[in-house]
Amino acid sequence: MEDANKLKEFEARIERGEKIEPKDWMPERYRTQLIRMISQHAHSEIVGMLPEGNWITRAPSLRRKMSLLAKVQDEAGHGLYLYCAAETLGVDRSELVGEFLSGKAKYSNIFNYPTLTWADIGAIGWLVDGAAIVNQTMLAKCSYGPYSRANLRICKEETFHKVQGYEIVCTMAQGRPAQRKMIQDAVNRWWWPSLMMFGPHDKNSPNSAELMKWKVKLFSNDDLRQRFVNLTVRQARAAGVTLPDPDLKYNPETDNWEFGEINWDEFWSVVRGNGPCNRDRMRARRRAHVEGAWVREAADAYAAKQRAKAAKSA
Repeated sequence: MEDANKLKEFEARIERGEKIEPKDWMPERYRTQLIRMISQHAHSEIVGMLPEGNWITRAPSLRRKMSLLAKVQDEAGHGLYLYCAAETLGVDRSELVGEFLSGKAKYSNIFNYPTLTWADIGAIGWLVDGAAIVNQTMLAKCSYGPYSRANLRICKEETFHKVQGYEIVCTMAQGRPAQRKMIQDAVNRWWWPSLMMFGPHDKNSPNSAELMKWKVKLFSNDDLRQRFVNLTVRQARAAGVTLPDPDLKYNPETDNWEFGEINWDEFWSVVRGNGPCNRDRMRARRRAHVEGAWVREAADAYAAKQRAKAAKSA
């Protein structure tokens, strides 16, 4: 009876638009769903450094190299914000990382595709970060305070990433024939995976209904995907590139751009670990974890020393 009353008050607070904070009572299911969602988001930010980090040393100019290096550094920071947000729910970061390295925890399917040319950096910034902004703008208003605040900062930085990518797209689209061909090829390869980022159709999503009930998610996968398409069609026309969808057409009755069917077989194959770069990404993260052990050991030793010093002075 006590838990039933607490649940009733918890859901009433959410309906009033209040934020749930770490020390507040919450249903166990709410906590576990948040841990799963936030940790998956954190893993995605860390893995997301790999496709673009591949091009830091091959950027076409010093300016491009500096901006790409700053972007990759931002992604590491985003992972840090999110791991910290997850830890407010009572889970240890090492446990989350362990689940990721073992393959139990997932990350965004988009990062399992290769970056074949410099044009991919532009397409990722424009399309992938553009899709992330649509999703994270919603999460910045979610019901859990630490996750909401982490996404507020992430969205501000992602906006710069999108502008950086879109500038590359526009520059190449106005360049020589070889450059125009290169950027169009990159857009062709990244368009559909970007649409997959929003997840399966709502009827096929096992978690969406519950997350929307508790306002962790404020809009459905399909609604967010449609918003992204509506925004991106206009940007593609302004940049001078073509989106690779022969079924793309405007519906004046709904004021939406209708698009073709996503290849869900490919989506689920990548999610299950069979994408072009799944194994490479996990191999790289596991190697980095092993090679970075000395940093974690040094940090733990320093923290222990500081605690002992504080205890002695007290």
